[in-house]
Amino acid sequence: MERKSFELGDIVMMKKPHPCGTNEMEIIRMGMDIRIKCVGCKHSVLVPRAKFEKSMKKVLRAASPKPSERADS
Repeated sequence: MERKSFELGDIVMMKKPHPCGTNEMEIIRMGMDIRIKCVGCKHSVLVPRAKFEKSMKKVLRAASPKPSERADS
C-alpha cells in the first residue's frame, strides 16, 4: 500500500467529521504525533501519526510554498 504524503500547513479531509460538523483539518505540527486544527471551529487535537495516517482521506489543499522553496525561472 502506498504511503500517504502530507506536509505542514496542508488542509486534509478526515474520514470522520469533527463534532462541529466539518471534516477539514489543517496540519499545524508534525513529528511522532501530529497536531491538527479544525478549519471550522479552530479546535486543535494531538493525534499519533499512525492513527492520523489511517483516518486521513486525502489532501484537499497543499500548503503554499515559501519564497525560498520556489524555483526561480
